[in-house]
Formats: sequence, C-alpha cells, structure tokens
Amino acid sequence: MAAAAAAVGGTQQPQPELPAQGLALDKAATAAHLKAALSRPDNRAGAEELQALLERVLSAERPLAGAAGGEGAAGGGGGGPGAAEEEALEWCKCLLAGGGGYEEFCAAVRAYDPAALCGLVWTANFVAYRCRTCGISPCMSLCAECFHQGDHTGHDFNMFRSQAGGACDCGDSNVMRESGFCKRHQIKSSSNVPCVPKDLLMMSEFVLPRFIFCLIQYLREGYNEPAADIPSEKDLNKVLQLLEPQISFLEDLTKMGGAMRSVLTQVLTNQQNYKDLTSGLGENACAKKSHEKYLIALKSSGLTYPEDKLVYGMQEPSAGTSTLGVQGFAGATGTLGQADSSDEEDQDGSQGLGKRKRVKLSSGTKDQSIMDVLKHKSFLEELLFWTIKYEFPQKMVTFLLNMLPDQEYKVAFTKTFVQHYAFIMKTLKKSHESDTMSNRIVHISVQLFSNEELARQVTEECQLLDIMVTVLLYMMESCLIKSELQDEENSLHVVVNCGEALLKNNTYWPLVSDFINILSHQSVAKRFLEDHGLLVTWMNFVSFFQGMNLNKRELNEHVEFESQTYYAAFAAELEACAQPMWGLLSHCKVRETQEYTRNVVRYCLEALQDWFDAINFVDEPAPNQVTFHLPLHRYYAMFLSKAVKCQELDLDSVLPDQEMLMKLMIHPLQIQASLAEIHSNMWVRNGLQIKGQAMTYVQSHFCNSMIDPDIYLLQVCASRLDPDYFISSVFERFKVVDLLTMASQHQNTVLDAEHERSMLEGALTFLVILLSLRLHLGMSDDEILRAEMVAQLCMNDRTHSSLLDLIPENPNPKSGIIPGSYSFESVLSAVADFKAPVFEPGGSMQQGMYTPKAEVWDQEFDPVMVILRTVYRRDVQSAMDRYTAFLKQSGKFPGNPWPPYKKRTSLHPSYKGLMRLLHCKTLHIVLFTLLYKILMDHQNLSEHVLCMVLYLIELGLENSAEDESDEEISVDGPERCHDSWFPGSNLVSNMRHFINYVRVRVPETAPEVKRDPPASTSSDSLGSLQRSRPPKVLQRENSGTAQVFSLVAERRKKFQEIINRSTSEANQVVRPKTSNKWSAPGSPPQLTTAILEIKESILSLLIKLHHKLSGKQNSYYPPWLDDIEVLIQPEIPKYSHGDGITAVERILLKAALQSRMNKRIIEEICRKVTPPVPPKKITAAEKKTLDKEERRQKARERQQKLLAEFASRQKSFMETAMDVDSSENDIPMEITTAEPQVSEAIYDCVICGQSGPSSEDRPTGLVVLLQASSVLGQCRDNVEPKKLPVTEEEQIYPWDTCAAVHDVRLSLLQRYFKDSSCLLAVSIGWEGGVYVQTCGHTLHIDCHKSYMESLRNDQVLQGFSVDKGEFTCPLCRQFANSVLPCYPGSNVENNLWQRPNNKSIKDLIKEVEELQGRPGAFPSETNLSKEMESVMKDIKNTTQKKYRDYSKTPGSPDNDFLFMYSVARTNLELELIHRGGNLCSGGASTAGKRSCLNQLFHVLALHMRLYTIDSEYNPWKKLTQLAEDVNSQLGSEEHQPEVPILYHDVTSLLLIQILMMPQPLHKEHFTCIVKVLFTLLYTQALAALSVKCSEEDRSAWKHMGALRKNTCDAEKTYEALLSFVISELSKGKLYHEEGTQECSMVSPIAWSPESMEKYLQDFCLPFLRITSLLQHHLFGEDLPSCQEEEEFSILASCLGLLPTFYQTEHPFISASCLDWPVPAFDIITQWCFEIKSFTERHAEQGKALLIQESRWKLPHLLQLPENYNTIFQYYHRKTCSVCTKVPKDPAVCLVCGTFVCLKGLCCKQQSYCECVLHSQNCGAGTGIFLLINASVIIIIRGHRFCLWGSVYLDAHGEEDRDLRRGKPLYICKERYKVLEQQWISHTFDHINKRWGPHYNGL
Repeated sequence: MAAAAAAVGGTQQPQPELPAQGLALDKAATAAHLKAALSRPDNRAGAEELQALLERVLSAERPLAGAAGGEGAAGGGGGGPGAAEEEALEWCKCLLAGGGGYEEFCAAVRAYDPAALCGLVWTANFVAYRCRTCGISPCMSLCAECFHQGDHTGHDFNMFRSQAGGACDCGDSNVMRESGFCKRHQIKSSSNVPCVPKDLLMMSEFVLPRFIFCLIQYLREGYNEPAADIPSEKDLNKVLQLLEPQISFLEDLTKMGGAMRSVLTQVLTNQQNYKDLTSGLGENACAKKSHEKYLIALKSSGLTYPEDKLVYGMQEPSAGTSTLGVQGFAGATGTLGQADSSDEEDQDGSQGLGKRKRVKLSSGTKDQSIMDVLKHKSFLEELLFWTIKYEFPQKMVTFLLNMLPDQEYKVAFTKTFVQHYAFIMKTLKKSHESDTMSNRIVHISVQLFSNEELARQVTEECQLLDIMVTVLLYMMESCLIKSELQDEENSLHVVVNCGEALLKNNTYWPLVSDFINILSHQSVAKRFLEDHGLLVTWMNFVSFFQGMNLNKRELNEHVEFESQTYYAAFAAELEACAQPMWGLLSHCKVRETQEYTRNVVRYCLEALQDWFDAINFVDEPAPNQVTFHLPLHRYYAMFLSKAVKCQELDLDSVLPDQEMLMKLMIHPLQIQASLAEIHSNMWVRNGLQIKGQAMTYVQSHFCNSMIDPDIYLLQVCASRLDPDYFISSVFERFKVVDLLTMASQHQNTVLDAEHERSMLEGALTFLVILLSLRLHLGMSDDEILRAEMVAQLCMNDRTHSSLLDLIPENPNPKSGIIPGSYSFESVLSAVADFKAPVFEPGGSMQQGMYTPKAEVWDQEFDPVMVILRTVYRRDVQSAMDRYTAFLKQSGKFPGNPWPPYKKRTSLHPSYKGLMRLLHCKTLHIVLFTLLYKILMDHQNLSEHVLCMVLYLIELGLENSAEDESDEEISVDGPERCHDSWFPGSNLVSNMRHFINYVRVRVPETAPEVKRDPPASTSSDSLGSLQRSRPPKVLQRENSGTAQVFSLVAERRKKFQEIINRSTSEANQVVRPKTSNKWSAPGSPPQLTTAILEIKESILSLLIKLHHKLSGKQNSYYPPWLDDIEVLIQPEIPKYSHGDGITAVERILLKAALQSRMNKRIIEEICRKVTPPVPPKKITAAEKKTLDKEERRQKARERQQKLLAEFASRQKSFMETAMDVDSSENDIPMEITTAEPQVSEAIYDCVICGQSGPSSEDRPTGLVVLLQASSVLGQCRDNVEPKKLPVTEEEQIYPWDTCAAVHDVRLSLLQRYFKDSSCLLAVSIGWEGGVYVQTCGHTLHIDCHKSYMESLRNDQVLQGFSVDKGEFTCPLCRQFANSVLPCYPGSNVENNLWQRPNNKSIKDLIKEVEELQGRPGAFPSETNLSKEMESVMKDIKNTTQKKYRDYSKTPGSPDNDFLFMYSVARTNLELELIHRGGNLCSGGASTAGKRSCLNQLFHVLALHMRLYTIDSEYNPWKKLTQLAEDVNSQLGSEEHQPEVPILYHDVTSLLLIQILMMPQPLHKEHFTCIVKVLFTLLYTQALAALSVKCSEEDRSAWKHMGALRKNTCDAEKTYEALLSFVISELSKGKLYHEEGTQECSMVSPIAWSPESMEKYLQDFCLPFLRITSLLQHHLFGEDLPSCQEEEEFSILASCLGLLPTFYQTEHPFISASCLDWPVPAFDIITQWCFEIKSFTERHAEQGKALLIQESRWKLPHLLQLPENYNTIFQYYHRKTCSVCTKVPKDPAVCLVCGTFVCLKGLCCKQQSYCECVLHSQNCGAGTGIFLLINASVIIIIRGHRFCLWGSVYLDAHGEEDRDLRRGKPLYICKERYKVLEQQWISHTFDHINKRWGPHYNGL
C-alpha cells in the first residue's frame, strides 16, 4: 500500500507519452491494461500512467455546471449539466472493475462481506422497531426485516416512525443482547469468509483517493460564504444536486460490504494521501486555488487554521501557547494521537469567549481551543467539515453512517465528530433550517454515543465531556439577560431569555440529547462526577436557568400581550437541567458512590450561595413575583434524597447552616403560595398563560422534576428549622395572618376579602401535603408507584396508555422509556380491574379502561395524593364523587362523605424532625382559632377549612411523642410558656388546655367592642372545671391579662434569634419579650383592643362542633362508656369512612386513647349539658344555617324531581326518535298505525306544533335523507366473505358482485334487442341507487322553507351545507336533506275496499288493463304537485348521471321511467337486507316503523303515470293474452326485436305494473297482478332448471312429464310443465353445441324431485319477499313470522297465491300456487317461441340470459386479518398504481380493497383527490377507508368526511391512532360489526357526530 500511496502522492503533470486520444480508447481495454501493469512487482510505470489518466478524467478544472463560483461557471460548463461528470463516473467504474464488468465486480466484492452487523441506515419517517427486552441501550432500534427475522414473541417491543433517522443495531452486542439478533446476523460469520484476493481491490486503492479528492475540490469550489443576511441555501442545494451522482456512487460502494468498506476506511483516514493531494503546494494552479478557497471557508467560520506559524511535520511552540503539556488538548484539536504529531496546539486564549463581558468562564484558555481551532489531517476530517458547512446533506450523512459497521472507521469517525463538535453547534445556531439540521446531527451522534465502550474511549482521549459542557455554555451565553428577580437594579445574576429563538425553537436539543446519552454510561458519568472543574462549570450552566421566565403580577390593567415563553422555559429546565440530573442520579445508587453526591451537593450549595448574593437576597422575597424555575434547588434536593435513600449518608453532614436553610426554603415556598394565588384568580390579569404555568408545574411529565423536589426540600427545611418559625412563614407567605384572629371582623392589609377563603384553604392544604407526603421520606419505589397509580385511577377510569403517561417515572434520560414496566403491570393488576371496551350502537365507542378495585377505595384512596397530582381542580371533585358513589353502592356510608384519613408510611429516621411542626404552639393556636371561628360562623371559612384543620389535628395525634405522660403539664417551669396560650408543645396535652380570655385587635365597628369587659379576669371566672387541674397552672394562666398573639412578631423574633445564634459567638441570647401593643406596620389606626371571653379547649370545641354538625344538642356520647372494647382495638371500620361527624368522633377517640386525662375531660364536658353555642346572637346564625340546610334540601328534592321528569321525557323521546336497531318493544310511529276507519291521516308539524291532514294547498312532508347507495351492488353469490389482500397473490376481482352481474346482463340485452324494450326488462340502482330514509317526523312544507331560510342566515358554523338543502330535523336533530310530501287522504290504502273477492281473475285482468290504459294527466298546478316535482328533482340529483342514464339515446324518456321504478326497487331490496335478507322475523320491524315507502310510491306513481306504454308493447298483454298470429311477432329482420318476455326481470315488471295504476290501488288488483306475474316467474324457473341439467335428465323428464300432461291438474304440476318447456325450447338451438360447455352447466348432484322443488322455490323466493314487503307498505298488513323452511308457503298464502282452502299437505309443492289466466301450455308455447327465434342465432347468449342468479348473499365489508401488522407491512411500502410512488398517506377501501393515496396530489383528477374520486365510483359517494399509517377508519359521505375510529385495538383494548405507541394491534370484531352495520343501514350520518367538509382534498 505504501508504494501505491507514494505513487499516487506525486502530483506530476500529465505524462506526454500518453497520446491524447488515449482517453477515447475503449475504457475497458485501458482498465485491463492498467490493472495488468499494476500487478507487476515493479509497478512504478503503471502507477504513473494511472495517475496521469486520473488527472485528466477527474480534473476539477472543469467547474461544476451551473454551480456558483469558479471560472467559467457562467458559461454553463458545456455539454449540459453533468455530462463530463457522468463520463468521469463511467471511467471510475471501469477502472475499479479492472476491465471486467462493473456488476460482476460488485458481486465479487460482496462475496467477501463478513457481515456480522446489519447497519442499515434509514432517514426520517422510516418505520423501525425497538425491543426493550433485548435492548441494552434504550436507543436500540431494528429495521423491520431484522425484527421479523428475530424472535421477539412475548417481548416488550413497539414499532415507531423514526423522527431523525437511525441505523439498525442487529448484530451489535454493545447495544443489544445477542438473543435478539436475527437469523442473518446471529452467526459471527467473519470466520468462514475467505480472504480477499489482493488483485480484486487493488485498483480501488489507487482510484478512490483521487475520486474523493475530486469530490472535496468540488465542495470547495461550490461553497460561497453567504452574504450578510441572505441565506444562500439555494446555491448550496444546487451544488449538492450536481454532486448527487458522485455521492451516490460512494454510497453504493459502502453497500458492497466489509471488504470495500475497509478499503474506503484506509483511504479516508490515511494522512499521507491527504497531505500530498490537498496541501495546495506544487505547481498545479487549480489545486492552489482550491486550497485557498478551503482556507477562506475556515476563516469565515471563525476558526483558525493552526498553520500560519508552522510547516507540516513538527511544530515549534510559538510564544503565548498554553502550558497544557503535550497531552493537553491534542485530542480535542484533531490530532488523532498519531506518533508523528505529538505537537502542542497554539491556543489563542485572548479573544473569542473572553470578549463576552457578562459571564466569566472559570476555564479560560482551555475553552478557547475547543471553540476555535480546527485542523484537518485526513479526507474524513475535511469531508465532515464540508458536510457541516453544507448543513448536513442527507446523502452525505447516509454515506458517513453507512461506513459505521467498519470498526476502525467507527473510532476514527467518532473522534473526528468530537473534534468538530463545537463547529457543528456554531453552524447549527446560525442555520435557518435548524430543525432538519438537528435531526441529521442526532442521526449521527446517537449511533456514536450509544456505545459505552466508544463513548468512554472518546471521553478519555478527546476530552468529550469538556467539549460538551463548554459548547453548551457557549450556546446559552448568546442569549443571556439580566435577571429581574428580587433586586432589579443591583442584581448581578444573568438568566437565559426564554423568548430567544435558541430556546423557543429548542435548537439546543441535539446537544443536550447527546449529553444525556453519554451520561447514561456509567464510566462516563463517573468521570463527570469526579471532575470538580466540570461540576463547577456545570453548576454555572444550571444557574443560567435559575429564576428564568419571571412572572410579575399585574395589579391594574390586564396584560396586553400574553407571552407564551413559558413553554420554552419548562422545556429547557426539563431537558437541559432535569434530564442530565436524572442521568447522573441513576449512577448514585450504592453506598460506594457517596463521594459523588458530596461533590454535587457541595458545588450546588456554592452555586446557590452565589445566586443569593447575586440577587441581593436577605430574608424577604420581593412581592408579586414568582418564577417556577429553581433548578439549583432541585439538584440539591434530589441529590439529598438519593443520599439518604440509597447511599446511607447522614443527612446532617450534607446540610448547610440554619441561615442557608432559611434562605433555601423561601423560593420553593413562594411557588406554593403563588399556586394558591393563581387558583384564587389573583393573577387573572396576567392572562391564561399563568394558569398554564401552574398546571405544567404539577403535570405528570414535570412534577417529579419540579413540585416533588420543591416539596421535599421544604420538608427537609421544616425538619431542621424551628417549627414556630416555619409555620409562621407559611401563613405569612399565604397572606392570611390577619385572618387568624378570634375577632369576628378583621382587616387584611395584603389580601382582598374575596380571596381570603381560598388562600386559607391553600395554606392548610399545603401544610397537610407537606406533613403527609412521603414520596422522598421513606416510601419504596413500588409503594410510590402504587400510590401514584391509585391517585390517577381514583380521579377517573384510565386506559393503559394514559396511565403509563400520567405516572411520573424518573424519566430515563435517553428516551423516556419507562424502566420498570414489569412492576407496573403487577401493581396495576393489584389495584385495578380491567373493563373491556363496550359498544353502544348509537354512541361513542369506548376503549378498554382500568377502574380501581373496591378494596382500593376502601383502604387506599388518598385525597392528599390526588390533590397533589391534579392538574385541573375538577379532578379532585371527580375523585370525591366516585368515592361517594362507591360508599353508597357498597352500603358503607349513605351521605356526603369527607375525604378519608389515610395512614402514612413510617418516616425515615433522618426526617423525624418534620413532625415537630405538628407539636408547636403556633400551629395549635392557629388550629384553636380556626375551630373557634368555624363554631362561631365567622365569614370566609368553609367545610374545606374545617376538613383540613381536623386532618392536621389527626395527623398530630397519630404522630405524637410516645412518652407523653399525664403529669407532663406541671413540669417545665414558666419559661416554656412565654406566650401563655398553651403550656407545652405536645398536641395531646394542649388539646385539653382551657383558654379563658383572649385579647384581640378589632376594627371599632366590630360587635365585640360594644360588650363590657368582664368584671374580673381572676381565677373564679374559670368555670366549674377548675377542680380537675393543679392550681399552679391556673395562676400562671392569668398572670398576664389576656393572651395576645401575633404570628408575624413571633416569626420576626425567631428569625432574629436564629440569625443571632448563627452569627454571634454568644449563645446565651435573651429572648426579646413580646410587647402587648405590637401591631402590624402600616395597619390602619382605627383598630382597638378588645378582650374576648372564650372558655374553651380544643376538645370542648370539637365536641361542640359535633353538636353543630349533627344539628342536635348533646349529640356526642363517648363510645367507650358503652363498649370498653373501643379503646382496645381502635381501628374500627365504622370510623374509616364518613363525614365531618365521623371525623370528629374519630379524633376524640384517638385523643382519649392517647391519655387518660383527655378521656376524663371528654367525659366531663359531655356530662355538662350545655347549649351548643352562646345564646342570642348565635341562635339567629344557627337558625340561618338550619334554614339554609332546609332550603338546600328542598332545592335538592325539586332538582331531583325535575331531573327524573326530564330523564323520563328524554327516554320516551329516544325510544321514538333515536333507535337505530333495537327491534323489540318499539312503539311504531303514527304513520303506520292509523286505524282502517280513519279516512284521513293526521300529521304533527314539528316546527309550528299544529296537527292536521296534509292538503293540496298546504302539504305536509316527511323529513327524509336521500342518499345514493351502492351497498346492494356489493352483494356476492358466495357465502365466504372476501378477504382484504395482504400479499401480491391475493387480488379481489369485482365480477362476482351483484352490480357487475346486472351490468353485464343489461349490456348483453342492449346488444341484441330494442333499446326501449331493454330498459323495461331490468332494474338499475344496484350501484348509485337512491335510498330514502326518514326519522319519522313531519312538518309543513312552508314551515320547512322558513326553517331553511333561518339556517341560511345563521352564521354559526354547521356541520352540513344549507345551500345543498341539508338540515337537521328540528325535533330529533337527525341529518336530512329533503322533504317527501305526504299524499292527502288515508295513509294506508284502505282495507274498507276489500269486499269479499268474487270477481273472476279474467275480469280483474281486464280491469287492470283498462286502468293502465287511462292516461295519467298531471294534476292541476297545486302546492302539492309542485313539491312532488321538486322532490323528484332532488331524488334524481342525489345520484350521479352515470347511474341514471343507461339508454343508448341520451335523454330518452325510457331512462326516467327505468330510473323511477328502480328507486322503488332499491328501497325495497335494502329494507329486505336490513331485515337480514329474509322475512322470517315478520312483524312491523323497526325498518317498517319509520318507512317512507308509502309516500315515496305516491311520488313515483304520480310521475310514472305521465308516461304511457304503447298498448301493443305493454308486457301485460303478453302475460295475459294469446297472440293471434305468432309469426307477426317476430318483427322484421332489420330493426331489433323486443326482449322476449322470459328474459324480463319479474320484480321490475311488478313495479312497472303497480306504478302504472292509478293510486290508490285496490287490493284485488294488486293480487291479480301478482298472480299473473307468478306464472311467468315459474316458467322462467323451469326454463333455467332445464338449462342447468344434463341431456339425459332432460330427456327423462320430457317423457315422464309428457305422460302427466293430460291429467286434470297438469297445469299445477311441475313435471308436466317442465317437460313441456323442455320440448318447446328444444325446438330452437338452445340445448345444442353443449359438448364442451356441458360440464360447467351441470351441477354435480343428480336432480331428485326434492332438490328440484327446492331449486324452484329458491328461484321464486326473492320475488315473493319483495312483493310481500310491498303489500305490507301499501296495505298496512303485518308480515307473519315463520321458520325458514316454510317461508315460501307462508308468503304465498299471505299474498293470496295459495287458495285459502289449501290444506298444507306434507310435501308442499310450489306449483300449487299457479293460477293461469289463459291455458298454460298455450301461453308457454308463445313465450318459448320468442326465445327460439333468438337462440337460433345466438345460442350461447340465449342460454346465459335464461339463467338468472337470484340468490344473493348479504353484503359484507372485506374480512380483515387478525393482526394489524399484516396489513401495515404489506401496504405501507406499497407503491401507488397511478403514480408508482409510495404514497405519504396510503389508504385502502374496505368495500372493494382498492389501494388509494389519501390527499395525494399525484393522483388528482379534475381537482378531485383519489379517495373522494374512489368513494364516488365505488360507493356512489360513500367511502370507507382504512388509513394504513394511522390504523384509523375514515368515512367519506358526499362532500363531508369523518374519522370513525379504529377497529384494531391493542392488548389493553385501546386504539393506537397514528400508531404512536406502536404496540401490536388486534382486530376488534365487535367494532367491525358495528361499522359494517352502519354501512349497510346507511346510518353513518346519524350516528357519527363530527363531520367536516373535505373540499375534495382527500
């Protein structure tokens, strides 16, 4: 290699020997010749020759065509863009292959690929997999192929869409466990791959350096520094486009496998090559110029090229270089540790960062080199440099990453990347496309830094940590502003400005994510935690965020502009501070790591001290300011917590002095108070965003990095500071000190009265949380998880994924993957029950939910945890409501319960001091005062306050000092009692202490002032309780006049004391006496002092409260007097749930348990029968509350009554209006229930509310929805539903659908017969038929018009388009788009006309004929007729023209005629389908209940009577009369004959006959028509049967039947008739030429009489069903229900085909229904003759037309596979058939399986996108599409669309919209049924509520 390199290195001028035309020689020959020359041992000559050739071919003098810069660029570079480049590429390929074919060469190289790694590189949006079970690093990812080849059954994996791109880790055991490798990468295959032959890659080693150098020259040429402001991305992109082929060529080389990669690695990292080719020395002008461009680019990037003072090789230390020593920063500045360059870099430490005056960086000279020096020593380094300069073009990134499987390259590239790190970030900061660029950077870095071994190596050799921290600092420094916290003028603190783009756009995330990534490696994190310098710098960095985004409370005006910077602030703290913190914490889990914690805590405290100094903080926070960002406090708190919990550190050894603790608690406490202020609407003028901050602060993703550490820190401070001081601070911060007075009135100088109550609630709630939360004070991880889960489940039932999301886990810093998901599942199953997803046909589809088990409600419901974790206050209420419901349901408590008191986990010994808060006089005074105020009904107190007060008392009793003895009272001398309220500090004894008089300061207006002071305050006024207490106490109690207490003074005093104690040496400080006259500074002067007589103790107050709450005197009776057991086993379930009364009883019981003294006093108080409260004044108040209660109770009852009434109304309304498919117990609407004798139907108008008949001039109409439907066309004739294709082999062909079959039949008829006659022989509407449905409500048509007018003027955005006539029914809000007029007169064809039927069938036939002959004149111009016309227009416009026009002559009246009777057919057929395809169930059925067929028939009949059928063409004649002359019927040869009557569709004939009759129709005429048509139908059945059977069968039957022909009932036996039909038909050519075809026609079974009878019945059944339905609608007769076997006979008798006297003989014969109007054999002869003449010419078609398939199965959607992945893998990469690209949003139609592009512009036709177009072609405007990438179903209905939901759910019964979670999904059959049901019943419009217009863009 060295020789070769040397040869390449000489940059000689082209050799003269090589003739000029050498280039033009055959490339292959030249290549072969050169290869041979180079293979000789002495290859000097060959090498030079090759050099010369490459110089020519790859010369960069020919500038890139069209690229900016370089000479001749303007000239366009000749030969069109890139002709020369292509030529050069061709040469390279030839040379590499050494004369052979390039493809063969590639294959040969691939054979030597030792592929142990997959390494497939993908870009954004690629679908990859991640398996947590197999992953070692959480960033592990696999390509789909490797994933499916591996075995991951039962693993915790998910599919995801790559955001930034990535690479497959299969085969890399550093990142994943080997058990998860796929089959291809399991074998360590390097062993069995043979050695690469030397000559195979020899040419590559010579050619590639030149090729890469050429690429670099192009990159240098193309780069122009962007002008000041204008980004020149366009130019850069142009250059890149032109270089595309070159880079792709390199990329292809990397894909050849390991052998080629190692050659490339050699080339890219060889320093000699690079030096020789690129130095720009030598005579080559072009190379010189190129080198200059490179230097300019370096300079303009703000980088120095350390070459000014040196020649290559060794380098003398120049003046002023740093003294970092040889090892110094060599790594960081790019020397990769080669022996020849152990040089010191010069470090120009004087400028650069130093220029920023605001922030001093502790590590001056060091950072300089990191930020500003770059030196390139190999191709790889310069390639990366240009990649960065061009802002990471995707192709380059992919090339660089594709090389990574080569280990040597991986190390070299990682070092290069680190060396360029600072430069990358500088470029990123300036970039305009920072998002794309960030993704590309992370795409690279995540591959490099996820590997622990590599990360450790780079950290050691290249100072990776220093670089990262410095670069982060440098980045944030650019957006610092002066902090306004605390002391605005003199603050020295600087914070980041959250409004800057850097923070707002999250530009820093690549950096932070890399940092978090490397900190997850233990070896790297330990290095970080040991390096004091780094820690100092890091704390410096964190302090930039301390106090950012400061909020100042607006007091006057509402803020003009609500800034949204808080998003940026929270994201920054979470990502840049908290996540690295969690990363570091995860390595501090064992005792051996104590040292690390000490380091962090030490530097953290130093940083905090600096911060307090910088903001000039003494002891009071500035008012009306709050910042939610205190990362330094939180670092400190979290490391303390870890130290105690995991490292067994002594807490006091890491705590600062008292003064520092006081300072530390101020800001977190300020946040807690501000939360209460925000919730009390005190910040309302700051806009909504401040609420947003308060919510984000406690939100699940943030709470464990924000509120939890804050509360923990406050708990630590509280456990170490003086409890009186702490409690006073709390009430002062919450601004409620003034409220805590015994007086009934007070003045609050800092708070408005309306906020007092909620602030007091806030303060007490905070204290409860502070004292009962144990998250960091001793709970184990599993207990925490359980508590969090219970709290979330109690608020609401949750889905599995939302639970995962809501439960704060210490975020695993890299990817947010929940680490302990196994314990998660076990805890979940312990506390919750799974509720499977349910489906209400009309309602929302719910997902699988988890709901708390009963015992959880009973024992674990913890209101404190719920309050802490709720983002919205309503969730607390929701939890309480659910708790109440549980208690009612389980019979534990009937009333409105209070939040239950929950026992807590025991405290960790380090935090025992926290409980002193509960035993300090200050708190007891507050509790006493509040109890007294509540008892006296002072204002601004609430049940919530009482609840919290009792909670605190109970907490105190639960956590009282163990050694409390009854004598404790008398010890302890006077100095314990400086404030004379309470003797000691133990709650148990203080509870029984009586307080007699209190001196209060009240406004002069207060009622207390007017009262005379008591005569004396001596001991005799103590009341009768004096005997029970030692005299010493009494005396002491009254030595002062009365107790005056001021929290603020108290706090000041304590504060002074602590400050003095901690600062002065003298520890014997005298406690300053409190002055009785002390008053708050600035309080208004008109306060006066009053003395109140109290005479209560906490115990007596509690007992009186019990009386007050229960509303009875003396309601409390000590339970232990009856049952001494109570004292022995105190945990009585009776007390665990209940309201305030229960709580008081529970507390008194606990107090009695704790001391005999208390027990005695309670008994004594109860013995004294006292009125519950002082007389007179209070009785009024009490009366008021009692009245209030009573009034409330009455109001409640009234409300209940109203609600009940409303509910019943609603229920009855729902029953009539809304049921979609509830078949039983339904009351039919009035339309069908009119009794026969009523002559006129009465209709209610739902708009004006009047009732009346429909009349000609004021017609009433039914609210209807007209929609085109192709559901009928989707029926198939086989039972097996079609499957959705999921492989290339499976395809769906539509030719077996009903629509296709009918289409074929019509076009066949039209080929041979007269057009107008064809259009009467069939029905259309199988596709695009108009379906009419109604909600059953009626309205006056004029009312409807004014209703539409008002909708038009209504500006509210509706979900429908009024201009298209759409509206919602004014009563039931069902969607509709037209009104169907009701025909005046009876609403059911009257049965009064049914006289006993004595006319013969002959007479009836004549009557029918006459009635049809009468021309139907259009009735006179009335409102009714106008409406009829307009609704007919609506019906026509509902469907597209192509579904209406089938005639060959456009616009022919036959078309309209066909369309009209087909509308009737469509509606009847659809109703049949809704009834399940048969009429066995009978009854009116829901479909009938709201059917509008009757009205529809009138409209259609009215219009059809306008057309007359010429009498000779009227099929009626052919059916009922014998023609005189058979031959004349044939028609002359030239024009086409009419359709033979046997080819007619009988059901169509029925509709034509009936609609041609004048309405209303007589029942006897109807029956007559049916009888006649049945004879035709039966003959058709026989003909079809004869064609189906074999020749032998036919002749046998012919003979057998011929014998019976002359018997008396021959006309009613199928044998005789069949044999006659066969003999008639065989006269033509129908049965001939069956040689080949015979087998296809013959059914394999031999025909038995039974099977023939069944065939004939099945053939006739569809006609009978439709006819029966029609009769049911026209004459209102009920359908009988029956078994399936007897359906034929029941329907036949119901239609009057069976004579009434017909006894059911056992074998029922269908022929017995026949009633021939003319002799059967004659008419059959006539019918068969028509066919005979046709089949003589077209036997095949004649036969096909005879066999009509009438047995259609019900329509179904396609069957979907069980697992969604099957669909996804096949379709998400499938190319679109129209544009052959892979669509961005692929979708598939669930009706026919067509693959379409959603929103794809590629497939747009006349402004319709593909889905909309397909919905029109496939479903006549209704489309059901499965969106492949989202797993959701979208419905298109006309011009609107809606998201329906998903039919695929995961194992927990949840949808995964957009596949965000990527869990395996399984089909939910119930949901799919619901979807299919809605499709078949056409109820999408009614059931789905969220519709929007799609503007044809789907």
